[in-house]
Amino acid sequence: MSEHSIVDICVEPIELCKLLKIANMVDGGGEAKTMISEGNVLVNNEVVVQKRKKIRNGDIIECNGKIIQIAYNPTKKSAEFINTVVLASKKEQRKKRAKSKARVLLSETVTEPSTKR
Repeated sequence: MSEHSIVDICVEPIELCKLLKIANMVDGGGEAKTMISEGNVLVNNEVVVQKRKKIRNGDIIECNGKIIQIAYNPTKKSAEFINTVVLASKKEQRKKRAKSKARVLLSETVTEPSTKR
């Protein structure tokens, strides 16, 4: 078996595309998704094409000739991981706000009586 490094994750499970980015196996999220969809990523020696496949403690990931093993360590949070989680939650909050604003605007236009005849 090849030599591999160990990557600590603080959240389990973690999505494969996020893990590749956090572990610096790819340059960005778009590249991670492309690599996965093209079948260039192995999880436990099996080709995976699910971008959001859940990765857990002990899984072995191979991508771009690099091999890593996942270790769950809830106390160790990298700055990049925290940034990724914060950005994801901010995007979700923005989406929720936009949806609620759209509902309010929609309800206002529906409830206003028409004055034109």
